Amino acid sequence: MSFDSASNWTLRPLGECIDLIIDHRGKTPRKLGSNWVDSGVPTISAKNVSGGKLVAKESIRFVSHDIYKKWMKEDVRKGDCLLVSEGATLGECLYWDEDYPVVLGQRIFCIRANPEILNPRYLYAYMTSEAFQQEIRSRATGSSVPGLRQTEVLKLMVLAPPLDEQAIIGNTLFSVNEKIKSNTKTNRTLEQMAQAIFKSWFVDFEPVKAKIAALEAGGSEEDALLAAMQAISGKGEAELTRLQAEQPEQYAELRATAELFPSTMRDSELGEIPEGWEPAPLSELFELHRGFDLPQKSREEGPYEVYAAGGLHGTHSQYKMEPPGIITGRSGVIGNVYLSLKKYWPLNTTLYVRQFRSCGPYYAYHLLKTLDLKTLNSGSAVPSLNRNFVHSISVINPGSTVLNKFESLSSSLFEQVVQNIDQNELLSTLRDTLLPKLLSGELSVSTAEDQLAEAAEPANV
Repeated sequence: MSFDSASNWTLRPLGECIDLIIDHRGKTPRKLGSNWVDSGVPTISAKNVSGGKLVAKESIRFVSHDIYKKWMKEDVRKGDCLLVSEGATLGECLYWDEDYPVVLGQRIFCIRANPEILNPRYLYAYMTSEAFQQEIRSRATGSSVPGLRQTEVLKLMVLAPPLDEQAIIGNTLFSVNEKIKSNTKTNRTLEQMAQAIFKSWFVDFEPVKAKIAALEAGGSEEDALLAAMQAISGKGEAELTRLQAEQPEQYAELRATAELFPSTMRDSELGEIPEGWEPAPLSELFELHRGFDLPQKSREEGPYEVYAAGGLHGTHSQYKMEPPGIITGRSGVIGNVYLSLKKYWPLNTTLYVRQFRSCGPYYAYHLLKTLDLKTLNSGSAVPSLNRNFVHSISVINPGSTVLNKFESLSSSLFEQVVQNIDQNELLSTLRDTLLPKLLSGELSVSTAEDQLAEAAEPANV
């Protein structure tokens, strides 16, 4: 199917196409007789909407249910579109696809489509188009902080095809966003799995302690090995028996991993640690270096991530380091640790791992995250981190066999993460490229669906 926008598409003011607009300028909990509370109904503000996602969730504040009833005369419903009305994120949109109640802050509109005129998913897609965003910018007023009044929002023009065509466009692009969200969720799970393995092996010493407990209970070395296998895999004895029968290679690999761990603990300067593992200065494992200068005037937006002490700081057309990259703050913000899975540029306010000596990048990343780097602040007015202080910290060196095994498992998980990131980038680019072509009638929906379906195929890892 292809669309002929000249014959059956109409350009209409948004105000003629919606059932409701919610505008809460001037509302605060204090004005309603209360204040923020520790838990309750979340309040969505402009800074929580970016790139079609709910972000900065840690900054979300809450109100009581009584204030919610006073504040929200109309509830935000599934299918509503949120639009940031003011500030640096003016024009950012979010399709609300949740069932829980929320309060809308001062700088955000809620727009509810009239279903007889606009498909909600199509409306959201059109709101993200360059034509709609450009009109938002042209109608915004204010010199220092640009903003959009409700009267101007209602005048924004929407290109409205017939409803059946809207549904096809809206659902097609919605499915892309859902795939991107699914990949992002999967990546969080994969990263949590790697973190859980690190904690189990190198913080809680679960495989070692499982062996010790089995031996202290009168079990044999074989019993101790089985206990470690259970600790590593999270499987019970019956499940391991099935694994041995159905997947003998996987069972043998699990057994070999369990054999890497000792069955006794010993005292050390770091407290009790597994027998055979040694305290060592961090510099024995890897080496940190100061990042590189990159003046703002020399920056060119590009495909490579730039890291500052506070985390991601835009992009650049060039990179300095290959992934995986381990970065932490050197000046200004210290204590946070970042992992870059793409080529990147660490700024001079950071320290990055340049040389891995006796461990791999994923052990270095998780190890740095366990250290309280803020206590090593050597600055006065501006927090600073001296890499020599970090290098001298005493940490556990488990030895090459265990470290190599951990790195192998982690690498497998993060390879999947990278594949999902690559797929999301492809899907995002396709979505943003296809939307204007669909809206102009240049591209048929069937062609767009084929391209998106191909891009959304599961990656082979």
